[in-house]
Parts: sequence; C-alpha cells; structure tokens
Amino acid sequence: MAILAVLHYPDPRLRHVANRVDEVTPQIQRLIDDMAETMYAAPGVGLAATQVGEPVRLFLADTADEGEPSDLRVFINPEIIRKGPAATGPEGCLSFPGVYEDVSRASTVTVRALDRDGKPFELEAEGLLAVAIQHEYDHLEGRLMIDYMGPLKKRLVHRKMLRHES
Repeated sequence: MAILAVLHYPDPRLRHVANRVDEVTPQIQRLIDDMAETMYAAPGVGLAATQVGEPVRLFLADTADEGEPSDLRVFINPEIIRKGPAATGPEGCLSFPGVYEDVSRASTVTVRALDRDGKPFELEAEGLLAVAIQHEYDHLEGRLMIDYMGPLKKRLVHRKMLRHES
C-alpha cells in the first residue's frame, strides 16, 4: 500500500467528472487500499478517487469515532437514490487544507453502489456518514466545497488556496 498525493484546489483535475468503473479489478482494489491508507494518514473521514488524480467513480468513507474500530465503507459507481430534509453543518475537505465551511446537505441519504468486491448494496445513512457520502459524491461529479460558498467567501478561499500552492 502507498500514500497517494491528494490534489489541492485549484487543480483542474478536481473538476473532472469521474468515469464509471466497468469491472472491479485487482488494480481497483489496490487503488482502494492506497486510498484508505491515504485517507487515514491525512487524517480524513472520506476520500474520492478524483482527489488522488484517478477519474473513476469510487470513494471511501469511515466515520467511526476516535477509539472505535474502523468502519471503512467503499462505494463504487455510487448513486444517491433518496435524500431527506436539509441540515446545515461544518465541512472540511482534504483538497482544501485548513478550510471549513457550513454547507447545507440532506440529513439522510440512501445510496446504491458496489462494494470492494463488486457486490451491489444499498445503504441508508444519516448524520456524518450521510454528509460524507454527499461530499464525496460531489467530487465524482466535479463539484467542490467552494461551490457552496457565497461570492466573498469563494474569493477569500480561492486566494488562500493559491497562497497554499505556492
């Protein structure tokens, strides 16, 4: 396993819409393992393949509390099929180090996807897991946390990230 480089905004690859995974191959499973190691090392609660420069429809999430056993979940070709009422809460992103913003998301979601072995599943999620699923799904669609900010905050974050990259 390897720790991968996480792309930081404004890297244009973060805006690419990810491609479907046609087959869960050993290469996809190796990417999952590398992404998990990267996410835990960061540390983060979610990571999309597009954030490590791989334009495939795959993300991970682990929202277990500190001190609890890992609850790593793998989502390949995810589809959000139901959303509950909206709630607003703080979010961060590994592609925006040091940036946190209140974002309005559905408080519950139902997602359909494939697991790391290519088996289909459906999951109803709430709380932090629901937020993580929506956040990472956005990455696969080329949407970023900054897209939920007002014009002034967008400019401030954009400038901060440009300074971060230099």
